[in-house]
Amino acid sequence: MDKKEAETISDIQALSRKQQRNILKRLFSFAWAFKRQFITAIIFAIVLSIINVILPRLLQYYMDHYLVHQDTGIQIIVGFAIVYFIGTIIKAIVQFIQNFAFSMGAERTLEKIRSQLFRKLHTLGMDYFDKTPAGSIVSRVTNDTKTLYDFWTLFLMILVAAFSMVSAFVAMMSVNVTLAIATALFVIVLYLLIWLYQRLSSKIYQRLREYLSQINTKLNESLMGISIIQQFGQQKRMISEFEQKNHQYFTQRNKMINVNSFLLYPTITLMFTLAEVISLGGFGLESTHTIVAAGVIYAFISYQQNFFNPLSNVMNYMSYFQDGMVAGYRIMRLFDNDTTSPEQNEDSDAKIEIGKIEFRHVTFGYVPGEPILKDISFTAEPGQTVALVGHTGSGKSSIINILLRFYEFGKGQILIDDHDIRDYSTRELREKLGLVIQEPYLFYGDIAKNIRMYDDSITDEQVEQAAKFVDADGFVEKLPNKYHAKVIERGSSFSTGQRQLISFARTIVRNPKVLILDEATANIDPQTEQSITRGLSKMRDDRTTIAIAHRLSTVQDADQILVLSHGRIAERGTHDELLKAGGLYSELYELQSMD
Repeated sequence: MDKKEAETISDIQALSRKQQRNILKRLFSFAWAFKRQFITAIIFAIVLSIINVILPRLLQYYMDHYLVHQDTGIQIIVGFAIVYFIGTIIKAIVQFIQNFAFSMGAERTLEKIRSQLFRKLHTLGMDYFDKTPAGSIVSRVTNDTKTLYDFWTLFLMILVAAFSMVSAFVAMMSVNVTLAIATALFVIVLYLLIWLYQRLSSKIYQRLREYLSQINTKLNESLMGISIIQQFGQQKRMISEFEQKNHQYFTQRNKMINVNSFLLYPTITLMFTLAEVISLGGFGLESTHTIVAAGVIYAFISYQQNFFNPLSNVMNYMSYFQDGMVAGYRIMRLFDNDTTSPEQNEDSDAKIEIGKIEFRHVTFGYVPGEPILKDISFTAEPGQTVALVGHTGSGKSSIINILLRFYEFGKGQILIDDHDIRDYSTRELREKLGLVIQEPYLFYGDIAKNIRMYDDSITDEQVEQAAKFVDADGFVEKLPNKYHAKVIERGSSFSTGQRQLISFARTIVRNPKVLILDEATANIDPQTEQSITRGLSKMRDDRTTIAIAHRLSTVQDADQILVLSHGRIAERGTHDELLKAGGLYSELYELQSMD
């Protein structure tokens, strides 16, 4: 376990009562939209508790008034049997409606929470995803929300138990007041057990959730990097790390099982047995000086069962309470995360017409107080190509990140067409700023869908034109289904160059005013690079292009080259001007020429 993970685990504390109330309040706010299903379940839970009182009373009456007589006719026996059978059928129907209504309400609540979580994720800024492992995010949306179903089921158990206990207690009081009060005293013991259980289990469940999140993270990392793991023979290390996480999870589960085994179902069973012994003993003492009807004893013991059995179900599901509270806490932390994308004037109708880009004394850092970019100023005129070059970590990608509004910059100003970049809506920026990254990502579907990005307003003809524009049609037309050829996960059935060409066509089909290339030709073979270069030369007449490049040969014809070093622009000029200056650019060029 690394230092960061150790600190995360050590920081886990038992949830306070205030935190638990807040979590419950917010979870119930999601359920309120489906109150009709929950109210239906509550009504039928009340009906069920009434039926549970009536059926034992019916048998008591039959035993005390008819079963004790030898002359009871077959007609009466069959009649009571039919009535009891009908009552049992009605009870089963009521239980079905109660469970069905509650389950539907719970499932729809979880669907709503999961959908809003997914929607929330797409509002978070890139900084959140930089700091949070993908496996941890997946765990929030899948495992934590799934846990809430059992959490809701517990509340159904509590409602049923509450109605059953009240109705059973009233029924016991009608049979024997003293023994009914003696039975009710066990509720005090139950309350103490619940209090103790929460104290012991809360922290364990938080650790369980955290370890499960780490298991998902490790699994996600292994699957994403399986080719590298096998190439460098890292299987043993990855297996060892996974087994360590898995064992930590197992250890916590073992602790939880011990707590559950001691404080939950066995304890309730013990209390019921003690209550039953006390009741039978009480009736035994009473029978020494008066006659106690067998039906009375049967009815009282039945009511006692109705009193304790729902408690057994509650205690069986009690483990899900802390699990659900911890899951709810983790979910609400995600909802409350304020790492949002930089704000834009979403009501603005400003349009990007010519694509002029200007940076004025811009400073930016991913961590406050630690600037990556320092006093960056440059202008890219419409139709010009501005290249960003420099050593790794010099700040090239950071310029792209703040221009695309993935991150908020600090001091300075960024202008597009002489308007502050914040004055444009996010939609306008995404439509007019086209990005091609070094490692293209293709979605499951077909080529046409990946080019139009599921935008039905883009016609098949436009898709084909975009592909031809970047010379992607050369390999697409050779495929069996051409533009409807299947794309599997991440586009792994295509070469890197082919994926990049599809990604390039995806950008071009939207006809952006500004083209941003983040090492777009870094992983492409020379022949494919020539295809893209031909496409680029046709695009530059009407578009502003900002290109990050490590291979200087790809940007020699740029109108302006910015050489970055330690977050500052160290040199600027054309290829020939920078070579004549004999500075950092010249050194980089000579090094690459030697290669």
